[in-house]
Amino acid sequence: MLDEVIAHLRREAEIGGYRAAAERAEDLEQGYDVIAELVGCERDEVAFTDSATRSWLTAFDAIPLGKGDRILVTEVEYAGNAVPLLRRAEETGAVIEVIPSDHSGQVDVEALGELLDERVKLVSVVHVPTNSGLVNPAKEIADKAHEVGAIVMLDACQSVGQVDVRGTGVDILSFTGRKWLRGPRGTGALMVRNEVRHKLHPRLVDMHGGEWTGPNEIRLRDDARVFELWEYSYADRLGLIAAAKFALDKGIGEIEREVAERAKRLREGLSAIPQVEVRDIGKRKSGITTFTVEGVEPQTVKQRLYEQNVTVSVSPGNSTLLDTTKRGLDEVVRASPHYFVTDDQIDQAVEAVSRSVR
Repeated sequence: MLDEVIAHLRREAEIGGYRAAAERAEDLEQGYDVIAELVGCERDEVAFTDSATRSWLTAFDAIPLGKGDRILVTEVEYAGNAVPLLRRAEETGAVIEVIPSDHSGQVDVEALGELLDERVKLVSVVHVPTNSGLVNPAKEIADKAHEVGAIVMLDACQSVGQVDVRGTGVDILSFTGRKWLRGPRGTGALMVRNEVRHKLHPRLVDMHGGEWTGPNEIRLRDDARVFELWEYSYADRLGLIAAAKFALDKGIGEIEREVAERAKRLREGLSAIPQVEVRDIGKRKSGITTFTVEGVEPQTVKQRLYEQNVTVSVSPGNSTLLDTTKRGLDEVVRASPHYFVTDDQIDQAVEAVSRSVR
C-alpha cells in the first residue's frame, strides 16, 4: 500500500497529475470491483470518498426526512453520527429514539421489533463501536427493519478489515481505509444498494455526480458514484485499493479468526491483573479490547504504555455518550491487536499494563 501511494506521487511529480492518472485509469476502475468483493455488493453500488465520515454524512444527507418521521439508533451510536442526526432532527421535526440493548450489550432485536412501524424511516446501526469489543447483529437488525420498509445504515468504520460485513443485508454501508483495512488516511468508501438508491435525494453533488445538460438542466448519475466528488487523491485511492486487495488475498475469514484469537488472549491476560477491568460487551466480540485501571486515569495509562513501546488509544466518554452514561464510564483505554501482532507482543503488552498498575 505504501509503495503504491509513494510511487504514484512520484509519477505525478514526473509527468503531471492528468497523465499519471490516465496511466492508472484501468486500476482505478478495477477498484470498484475490489471494494464490491470486500463488502459484498455490485460494483455500481460502490462510491469512493475521503473518509468514513464523508461516506456516512453524504448518504445520510440524501435520506428524505420530515416532521414525525422516526429514526432509530443503537445505544453505542458514535458522536460523529449523533451530531448530524440530532441537528437534522431539529431541522426536519424527525424524532430520534434509542433501541434498547439486551443483557449482553448488543441490540435487542426483539425490542427493535416492538419499536418498528411505518413511521420509522431510518435505522442507524454502529456495527463495531469505538469503545468496546461488541459486534452488533447487523443482519438480524436489517431483516427486522426491512419488515416496515426502513432504510438501514451500517457504520462499518471499525469493522471493515477485521470483521466480515458481507451478507449483512443492510442498505447503506460506510467505512474508512485507515483503520483495520490498513489503508491510507483520507480514504473511505460507501455502499448504497440499488434497491434503495431511488429513495434517496443526493444534495452534495458536483460535476462528477451530475452532468450539466442545458442552461437550466442537470442529469444525475444512475449509480452510487453520484455520491462521489470529482477531485480526490489518486495516490491515496490506489493505496486503498491495494490495501483492500491485500485483505482479500489473505482472506477476510482468516483475518477475523486471527484477530479474534489475539483479542481473546489480550482480554484474558488483562483480566488476570487485579486492578484492571476489561470493559468489552456483547455476545460476539471484535478485535477492539477496552479496559480501565483502578485508580489510574486512562490518559495516564496510555502515556505509561507509550513509554514501554505499547501503542493504545483512549476512547472518551462523549464519543459514545449513550453507552458510557448507561455504564457509568468516562474514558476507557482501547487496544486493537491486528493479525500481525504476535502472541509474545500481546504478552509483553499485558506485562506492561501490569507494570503500569504497580
